[in-house]
Amino acid sequence: MANEVILLDFWPSMFGMRTRIALREKGVDFEYREENLRDKSPLLLQMNPVHKKIPVLIHNGKPVCESSIQVQYIDESWSHKNPILPSDPYQRAQARFWVDFIDKKMYEAQRKVWASKGEEQETGKKEFIELLKILESELGDKPYFGGDDFGYVDIGLIGFYTWFPGYEKYGNFSIEAECPKLIAWAKRCMQRESVAKSLPDSEKVTQFIADLRKAFGVE
Repeated sequence: MANEVILLDFWPSMFGMRTRIALREKGVDFEYREENLRDKSPLLLQMNPVHKKIPVLIHNGKPVCESSIQVQYIDESWSHKNPILPSDPYQRAQARFWVDFIDKKMYEAQRKVWASKGEEQETGKKEFIELLKILESELGDKPYFGGDDFGYVDIGLIGFYTWFPGYEKYGNFSIEAECPKLIAWAKRCMQRESVAKSLPDSEKVTQFIADLRKAFGVE
């Protein structure tokens, strides 16, 4: 049976980046379709009628929604190459815990860094740095979150890295000064072809943040 894989995505989405990386890790050919989130395509609304959000992975006409679920689906569907989740049930549960932590905490915290000002921004910045320090502590001295092999938690977090220069610019702080091991990990991840091809240029993302700040009226 032919594998038809389509990804409905939006280029600066740190969540869409996860799915792009996972597909490339597995060597899966896919059709990338850029969505206009202000004018969503009928296909997006049809394939994700509940959340109406990107990314949506369409495999042989069937939609899979939510990036962390898509990465697990890709790992199970193309299990012959580059395992993403650990084989040990406990390690697998731990990896899922950390991606769930990232999903529940990181997005809102990072948003406050660039989309707010004054006291709210300061609070958001402290919260964001605290989250990064927790993640850095979990990473420890390992090359990757799962140990020696690039995997599920790395894929779950690395998309935020291309947004870091924007956070630093508008939050007026240095992530490397706060979390040097995390930055070393990110640079290690960027050496992988799957990651380098899936993350947009950080300067382009910083300009995108500038445009969003104007739209939101954040001075």
